[in-house]
Amino acid sequence: MKTASTPTLHDLPFRAADFASLSEALDYAALGNTGANFYTGRGKLYATLPYTQLREGARVLARKLLGMGLQKGNRVALVAETNPDFLRFFFACQYAGLVPVSLPASIKLGGHATYVAQLRGLLKSSDAEIAMAPSGYLSFLQEAGEGLGLSLIGDPEAFDKLPDNEAIEFPKADSEDIAYIQYTSGSTRFPRGVVIKQRSIMSNLTGIITHGVKMGPGDRCFSWLPFYHDMGLVGLVLVPVAAQTSVDYLDTREFAMRPRQWLNLMTLTKATISFSPPFGYELCTRRLREGEAKNYDLSNWRIAGVGAEMIRSETLERFAKALAPAGFDGKAFLACYGMAECSLAVSFAPLTEGHTTDCVDGDHHADHQEALPIADMEEPGRPRCFVECGKPLPEYQVEIRNDAGNILPDRRSGIIFVKGPSVMSGYFNAPEETRTALSSDGWLNTGDIGYSVDGKLIITGRKKDTIIINGRNIWPQDLEYLAEQQPEVNIGDALAFSVPGAKEEICVLVIQCRDSNLERRADLVNRLTRLVRLELGIDTYIELVPSHTLPRTSSGKLSRSKARKQFIERHDPVQLMSCMAQEQAADDDNLKQETA
Repeated sequence: MKTASTPTLHDLPFRAADFASLSEALDYAALGNTGANFYTGRGKLYATLPYTQLREGARVLARKLLGMGLQKGNRVALVAETNPDFLRFFFACQYAGLVPVSLPASIKLGGHATYVAQLRGLLKSSDAEIAMAPSGYLSFLQEAGEGLGLSLIGDPEAFDKLPDNEAIEFPKADSEDIAYIQYTSGSTRFPRGVVIKQRSIMSNLTGIITHGVKMGPGDRCFSWLPFYHDMGLVGLVLVPVAAQTSVDYLDTREFAMRPRQWLNLMTLTKATISFSPPFGYELCTRRLREGEAKNYDLSNWRIAGVGAEMIRSETLERFAKALAPAGFDGKAFLACYGMAECSLAVSFAPLTEGHTTDCVDGDHHADHQEALPIADMEEPGRPRCFVECGKPLPEYQVEIRNDAGNILPDRRSGIIFVKGPSVMSGYFNAPEETRTALSSDGWLNTGDIGYSVDGKLIITGRKKDTIIINGRNIWPQDLEYLAEQQPEVNIGDALAFSVPGAKEEICVLVIQCRDSNLERRADLVNRLTRLVRLELGIDTYIELVPSHTLPRTSSGKLSRSKARKQFIERHDPVQLMSCMAQEQAADDDNLKQETA
């Protein structure tokens, strides 16, 4: 592999994913001189993979895989570390008619058994025939695959040693072929394998490139997102190939340790497009030293995509303000909505307008599931602002429905249903779950809650996360936001959920708190208890936990369901109710003394 990065500008006529398959997209991109580049955590380019070399290497590997006796449609499990080998194996599957399945490349300290169990579950669920892991993950994969009957579990070198028979012919690609299986990072149950066909992914890539970000020959992408996540794989691996665009990568773990390297490499590569969940922008802002922004040049960054979780306006505003001295333009923010079940993207906000919010009466919204503009209210309640995620891509239909399945008008909150050419064909080997999520006429129940305004989509939360207390719908994000406004609490250090009580559901707020002083900790709990009661009219049990306690999904999102499960394991509901009653009585006494 070369060690000089691939160029941004090139002479190959631009095509916006108008191909029948991913292999055809790579065939065309390989006619030019663009490609993928990989950087260390110190910002040093260590590998370059022009699409020409990627195609050549993938086709050689594809012949070797078929030489093992694998058949079209067999699953190939790939531990998706951010390196050139993953791209080679993924596209080898495309040429060989095999189905790649991306496995997470993340293990926490002390999480050996958990990670192995996760890998084993994915190997069994996908019914993989073979599996590959980089050398650093191979022992985990081998342990996970024991007794499952896989033909080969090895690192890239083991597969490269297989014989190459140049006489082997590749199976004919068809638009109905499965392109890949994407496991969701869902946490209420074991992750589900989303089946994406060639026609679906190509349709979504065309929509993203043509309508979502409007890419052109002068664009260059940058990503630190994991390859096993839909935004990382589809948005920043497949989109660049399908648009013949060079892309630069930083490993996700390296970003987590050195988030400012994102800014440094955006400066170095002059990349124009990069996406992140909100926590990435927040982490970068938090780690930025005073006066440091002027050392970067982000003036080329025309699209700063944001999605994959609830978007908060404050997070984006802080980032834009902090990086303005670097030439970052807040109008580059591009809010979007999507999910693995739709290949990736469903809707995009307008380009070059930055993010816009819809501010509604939060109390009325919670009580009546109706989003009334705060500006139109004579006696408005608590304001609640949501970032708009724009209009659906062409050929996509979106409906907001209530629990009875009736379509709701503008500004009425309900479950979001979508229908379009890039919606999955189902969950792999899970007919019951497929029937629950996908209707016979192609409508997908996203499980998300939101409303529409003049065709624009606004997301308010997940159906499974909604907290119902005394008949009121409480959004966990509201509780978490109140916590994060306290000086002792950082963004992303709070999770809210409900747990079964002795007689009724109990609202819980778990907060990571670094302060060990008992008086200050007690003051934070008392302050927040009162604030939640004042703002939302409910009582909440607040628990302070050490740093790094809140669990995350494989894609890095905070997991309310996992936190809820862990909380239930730590607490008895009867004692919890008793504790809350005592805290409420003590708080009432304090209020009486203060007002006396």
